Amino acid sequence: MSAAQSILLASEPLLAIRGVETFYGKIQALRGVDVEVHRGEIVTLIGANGAGKSTLMMTICGNPQARAGQIVYNGKDITHLPTHDIMSMSIAQSPEGRRVFPRMTVMENLQMGAILEDDKHFEDDLKRVFTLFPRLKERRGQRGGTLSGGEQQMLAIGRALMSRPKLLLLDEPSLGLAPLVVKQIFEVIRELNANEGLTVFLVEQNAFHALRLAHRGYVMVNGAITMAGTGRELLAREEVRSAYLEGGAH
Repeated sequence: MSAAQSILLASEPLLAIRGVETFYGKIQALRGVDVEVHRGEIVTLIGANGAGKSTLMMTICGNPQARAGQIVYNGKDITHLPTHDIMSMSIAQSPEGRRVFPRMTVMENLQMGAILEDDKHFEDDLKRVFTLFPRLKERRGQRGGTLSGGEQQMLAIGRALMSRPKLLLLDEPSLGLAPLVVKQIFEVIRELNANEGLTVFLVEQNAFHALRLAHRGYVMVNGAITMAGTGRELLAREEVRSAYLEGGAH
């Protein structure tokens, strides 16, 4: 661990998840989850399908709400706040399955992302998104539902960025995409973090790409955190390699 990262981890985290338990009815989905994301970090959560990764992402956003434990964002307890209040606190999410507005154009989708932001930044933010994703500029008048899977993922991330977040939540951004598009998406995430200091919490099944990208990572199994470390440390662990990396290094 570098000296700069040691100083970073000694500071108060931007997002602190402490002992969080989440249920769907009587079924427990998260079991005492502890995760920290510090300012300027990329932190990834990996695990098999159904491990509880997306449930944690949704719990951060308030739907469902944690039944036990605490979620603190930027020094404020957000555990029991409604979703609309949480999302107005400079948090943006690119959800699993992309969920763009299919009948709206690319431009209209991006306008929806900017709805909580001051109009005076709109043109600058639009230019930033089009610079990151030139394909969106080419498709600006096209309906979201007619875009390819990769273009929809670019639009989902672009829409999230239009709100100028301090914390970007990315849920399975590589899901169902061709390897070349996956590489492109991860490069944009790296660029946003390196050039703008954007803090990113990334939920991913593609452990190889996620751990190479992340400063730190966590492994989730059956709703509980079983391992934590730097991205490099987790990539080197035999348990991680055998469970998540066999055939996954693209």
